[in-house]
Amino acid sequence: MRLGIHLMRFDSMEPAAMRDELARTAETADAAGVAWISVMDHYFQMVRAGFPAEDPMLEAYTTLGYLAGHTERAQLGVLVTGVTYRYPGLLAKIVATLDVLTGGRATLGIGAAWYEEEHAALGVPFPPLSERFERLEETVQIARQMWDPANDGPYEGKHYQLAQTLCSPQPLSRPEIMIGGSGERKTLRLVAQYADACNLFAQTPDELEHKLDVLHRHCADVGRDPSEIRVTTLHGGDDLLRGDVAAFVETMRPFAELGVETVILRPPATSLSAWVRDAVAPAVGPVGEL
Repeated sequence: MRLGIHLMRFDSMEPAAMRDELARTAETADAAGVAWISVMDHYFQMVRAGFPAEDPMLEAYTTLGYLAGHTERAQLGVLVTGVTYRYPGLLAKIVATLDVLTGGRATLGIGAAWYEEEHAALGVPFPPLSERFERLEETVQIARQMWDPANDGPYEGKHYQLAQTLCSPQPLSRPEIMIGGSGERKTLRLVAQYADACNLFAQTPDELEHKLDVLHRHCADVGRDPSEIRVTTLHGGDDLLRGDVAAFVETMRPFAELGVETVILRPPATSLSAWVRDAVAPAVGPVGEL
């Protein structure tokens, strides 16, 4: 099992300090061997997660570009981009650029989007859920075509029509496509059909096992080997905040046995760099032994 971090809150620092704090955080994580660094893709902080909408939120891909310049090894991605936020061709171009400038470390994390309030606030269209899933599938298809050097022809979909899917430079290696979410009927079907990785919401091993059973059934339906899909999950890492690496390792053991390849930690309300240095870095080696 590998260890990742998800930088989804910036309320521990003033705007003038964000630049230096994020640089220290990324450099500390990369030096420690943290395998994954992600950010959210939101205009506002998430109210439904218990935060005020007014809390600081940085634009995702600008932030990843900055983190890329302060890392050499960690995989970088958004967990996850809402399909409504950018036109698919532009999104594929952005991720290809990130991949080139990171030396092949970019992931396209994408989902169906849910935060209607921030869409309304900034005037971004928010279609019904069924249409968002249709757009999600087309976006993944477009990204795959954009990253195929043998196919720069048109794309004709229900919602998107591209006259030419030219992407130059091509990514160094086709970026991993991660579809986020655990919806059993639509999301996990799309994971089975298209994704290289998934991020499953599961508080307990039993919940995770159920989601994986559903995913495996979808894989069987589309003729896909489930072992081809990298499984990740978010975790609070409370044991690490108390300095108890051994307890954290034991908490993660059943998740690893079920096939979780990367556990991604959410930060507390504290200095991000101090959190990585004092809580996350000491666990990198022991978690890697699972």
